[in-house]
Amino acid sequence: MREIGSVYLQGEIVEEHLEFTLVELCRVTGATEEQLSVWVEEGAFEPRGAGPHDWRFSGASLRRALTAQRLTRDLELNGPGVAVVLDLLDRIDALRARLAQHGLDE
Repeated sequence: MREIGSVYLQGEIVEEHLEFTLVELCRVTGATEEQLSVWVEEGAFEPRGAGPHDWRFSGASLRRALTAQRLTRDLELNGPGVAVVLDLLDRIDALRARLAQHGLDE
């Protein structure tokens, strides 16, 4: 008889109400402060606060920053390129949600 193996995934759910400082977000994602500052400048992130030392990023920014870091590392995209791709990914997610509302999802 053939055994079926189990796969266990481990992850952490980050709640939307959590906030990260610039330093914390850099530490978790591996991005540099300069990279995150460029992404903010390009509009990819909209932190609360007057400047880098006061910035607070939402919990949703964590996943976004991880994606931005992968785009930078793996595809060697610059700041404007990262902002464009993140915007396009947001649009794709919104379109998928609309399709799902109408029962047209995959």
